[in-house]
Amino acid sequence: MNIKEFAQKFIRQTDGPLTQSLHKKAGPGDVGLVPGAPDQTVSLVCGFCSTGCNLKVMKTGGEPTNLSPEKTHPVNSGKACPKGWQALAPVLSTDRATAPLIKEPSGGFRTSSWDEALGLFHDELIKTQDQSGKGSAAFLSTGQITTEEMALLGSLTKFGLGFVEGDGNTRQCMATSAVAYKQSFGFDAPPLSYEDLKESDVLVFIGANPCINHPILWKHVVANPHDPKIIVIDPRFTKTAQGATEHLPITPKSDLALLYGVAKILVEQGWIDLEYIEAHTTEFDEFRDFVLTIDMDQVCIDSGLSQDEVFGLAKSIGSGERVSFWWTMGINQGHQAVLSAQGIINLALMTGNMGRPGTGANSITGQCNAMGSRLFSNTTGLLGGHDFADEMHREKVATILGIDPALIPQRASIPYDQILSEIEAGNIKFLWVVATNPAHSWIDPDQWERIRSKLDFLVVQDIYGDTLTAKGADLFLPAGSWGEKEGVMINSERRLSKVNPVHEAPGIAKTDFDIFLEIANRFNLGWVEKSFATPAKAFETLQHLSTGQPCDFSGIEGYREIEAQGGVQWPKAKGKEAVKRLFADGVYYHPDQKAQFCFEQVTPPPYLTSPLYPFVLLTGRGSSSQWHTGTRTDRSPILKRMSPKKIYVEINPEQGQLLSIQEGDRVQIKSRNGLLVAWAVLTQQVKALEIFIPMHYGELNFLLDPVFDGLSHQPSYKYTPVSIEPLR
Repeated sequence: MNIKEFAQKFIRQTDGPLTQSLHKKAGPGDVGLVPGAPDQTVSLVCGFCSTGCNLKVMKTGGEPTNLSPEKTHPVNSGKACPKGWQALAPVLSTDRATAPLIKEPSGGFRTSSWDEALGLFHDELIKTQDQSGKGSAAFLSTGQITTEEMALLGSLTKFGLGFVEGDGNTRQCMATSAVAYKQSFGFDAPPLSYEDLKESDVLVFIGANPCINHPILWKHVVANPHDPKIIVIDPRFTKTAQGATEHLPITPKSDLALLYGVAKILVEQGWIDLEYIEAHTTEFDEFRDFVLTIDMDQVCIDSGLSQDEVFGLAKSIGSGERVSFWWTMGINQGHQAVLSAQGIINLALMTGNMGRPGTGANSITGQCNAMGSRLFSNTTGLLGGHDFADEMHREKVATILGIDPALIPQRASIPYDQILSEIEAGNIKFLWVVATNPAHSWIDPDQWERIRSKLDFLVVQDIYGDTLTAKGADLFLPAGSWGEKEGVMINSERRLSKVNPVHEAPGIAKTDFDIFLEIANRFNLGWVEKSFATPAKAFETLQHLSTGQPCDFSGIEGYREIEAQGGVQWPKAKGKEAVKRLFADGVYYHPDQKAQFCFEQVTPPPYLTSPLYPFVLLTGRGSSSQWHTGTRTDRSPILKRMSPKKIYVEINPEQGQLLSIQEGDRVQIKSRNGLLVAWAVLTQQVKALEIFIPMHYGELNFLLDPVFDGLSHQPSYKYTPVSIEPLR
């Protein structure tokens, strides 16, 4: 079966039955297509992953009753994955949080008014900061709210409430790519256009499984008319690997060694673009000298690939006219993750595969607005991709917001893992968690258990009050969901797309934007109202903040143009067209306008397999119907029916036979950190001595080693030594 036949089969499997199920009349708890002519149609971008599909919601009697993908939209052209088709289910769920909750001394919750809840927020924050200093308060945010909300939260906390520390859950998915791009290009600038998926003659997917994780992007691959060579580098024989022309089953976390080995072959064979290197890059001579010392026998030992496989990969890259490289969490979540991403970038630079159609070192983003978070969360960088440490940047931001520059911290926040460590050490006492569920998703749940007792006050703001994190709150603030707010989100190809309300938040729940504004009013921060009075006003503020930056979108004619164009890619400066694909002119964002080769020695994971723990545990997305911790997808009966209800582990059949494990057996998986029981699934998708458990099950994280990349501080979810045995 060739790539197109496989992909078409996959599309039929996902779209066909799902579409049919959505055309039935909605039952209790179901949200789908129902009969009846709508009286209003509202377009909005999907709020799940970073693909940025546009959806059309039909409303009857003021209520959303019908959903379909936008046929003319450039991203999804009338297609949607299962989550997109069911995007309304989490919004219309009957178990939404409807009122603020305050924890009582008995441990239970009682409902409260907003006046009481926000008064408590105010009093507890003031008390904590009076007793323990301004640095005793922090926030943890998300890649799920709008860009305007992210910027408002980051401005409110950092410039108004005196917070020094605050980070987002994009630390768990995209921090690696952000750091890699900043160091290599001089700015966090994913260069891609989705059209590159259709223009390449060679596509290299490394640590990426778009067939499951980003199905609509996979359909762009299927539409490629050039009969492309598709190479998948992944330990597992994933759905994407099954549809590729070549699968390289790499040993887990040997990516960097392989990338350096490929670079060596490219140099030795002369399959590099010296003209491009000379004109547009720096540090190549040092990089060339470094890779020429690489021992290719050791590369093969480390990667588990043969000399022919490694050479063949290099030859495909070196001989391709239009080669594009695509990666996601398989690269981002590792102990040398930034260097691995830069290893991919180096291959694109040295072969001149940048800036032309069908080329690029292209990171596929995770959450729907992780790109918005990277630019405007005000955590690792000052608003709009500015630098906290740069006095001129601070003055620019202060002038736009109408505040004293002295209110702006002179350094970025410490990262997520260090914030939690500071809580555990007793230095941070007040924590505000917005639209994320760290008690479930963090790599070290035991740490979350420990830090909860160290906090004086925990505020959780979410659309549901029953998440693991919300259950531990002292104060819970009910927020509006996607589909109940207005603003923009930014997808993987830097496209700003519009969110529009199709439903009112239930009960007395408020949008995140309105909650932030009301808190600002509680603290008499008048400047917040001036810059962020409404989402539209906030967007204008963001445009001013972006002016002159690589991400400049000051030339967008407000929300009107975004909706009319089906989204607009940044940069789009005043008087200029939007840029579809970055670096066509070979100009990068370092002061010398050149890209930089970045590299260091390969080191093994800090914890290796042993006789006690002989297996490597891999993690990742389980199915296209599941999303992260399941907080939203579990509200859809249809998506729940499409997803395994119980935690399972994939085991190679031959390995299962050696261990006397049969399909459906209960097995115990144990690491140095903890243990869990799962159901065995025997499959050739994993190799011997490797197992796979989907990321969506919270108990999984108790197994994982708390290992972080030294540059991005992103957790290494992809490599943990474990043992496995049957339970009888």
